[in-house]
Amino acid sequence: MRNGGTEKPPGDKLGFGLYYTDHMLIVDYEEGKGWHNPRIEPYHPIELDPAAKVFHYGQTVFEGLKAYRTEDGRVLLFRPQKNFERLNRSCDRLSIPRLDETFLLESLLELIRIERDWVPDAPGTSLYIRPFIIATEPALGLAPSRKYMYMVILSPVGMYYKEGIKPVKIFVEPEYVRAVRGGTGEAKTAGNYAASLKAQEKAEGLGYTQVLWLDGVERRYVEEVGSMNVFFRIGDTVVTPSLNGSVLAGVTRDSVIRLIRHWGIKVEERPLPIDEVLEAARSGTLVEAFGSGTAAVISPIGELNIGGETIAISNNETGELTARLYDTLTGIQFGRLPDPFGWTLEV
Repeated sequence: MRNGGTEKPPGDKLGFGLYYTDHMLIVDYEEGKGWHNPRIEPYHPIELDPAAKVFHYGQTVFEGLKAYRTEDGRVLLFRPQKNFERLNRSCDRLSIPRLDETFLLESLLELIRIERDWVPDAPGTSLYIRPFIIATEPALGLAPSRKYMYMVILSPVGMYYKEGIKPVKIFVEPEYVRAVRGGTGEAKTAGNYAASLKAQEKAEGLGYTQVLWLDGVERRYVEEVGSMNVFFRIGDTVVTPSLNGSVLAGVTRDSVIRLIRHWGIKVEERPLPIDEVLEAARSGTLVEAFGSGTAAVISPIGELNIGGETIAISNNETGELTARLYDTLTGIQFGRLPDPFGWTLEV
């Protein structure tokens, strides 16, 4: 839905990813010339040859981060360097040429300065930032593209989940898999998300908000939720699946781990069998569970469906640590709380 150049939508009508700002950033790549011709242009459709490799072989990567409006009118980014580091790791996995991370940050800052008025100020809103790269060479031979486009588009957004900070219901997927170790699961590439859609449709049909993926080999170990990394507080320890090559290294995930350790709470990054989660729920030691990600920040999990067995977590209410993490992270992001880690960057 294009809204650029017209009156900006009200904060309570934004939804997620429905409106786009007036301008976009584009950079070209051609073998032998490297990345070149950076420019900021009015938002517009792009024209691609039908044989462009992105259509046929899925050679594309993307990122997601946000800009936040503070109460005193400043605009803050949250750990953008981490997103650009991950973008380049995804490029490596998809055989896409890396970009200079200093340029990525400086060009993003320039784009946001131009679109500064698009950063919304209603409670819970922000400006979602979507950098992405597509393979544009028109050739059907199976090989890495020799041409690419890097683009950044911006979208003022509200809450990702309509539930907001209320607990969501998660379906543990027993049949389909999203990724395997050695595949592309740790890269942020479109194919991973396309592979998740069938299970997501099934889960929604059963009344669940998201899918919890298990490992693709044994279907035994917890990996991640469709749009989030996942954490379980079992007894006095917070457990999250280790980064084993098929789990996305979330920027919010890393921030959560650092915050929890900063507070003196024990955190374990390790393989986590779904049976351990189920047993903890049955024994009463599963205190709370939540997901973390740029879009939702922190999302409490109130119910899991495991093999047809429904288990309630924290009485289907937001747990104490979950709420503390949400309040602290959003407080730092919006400039309401001190930032002892130096995570925010003012535009």
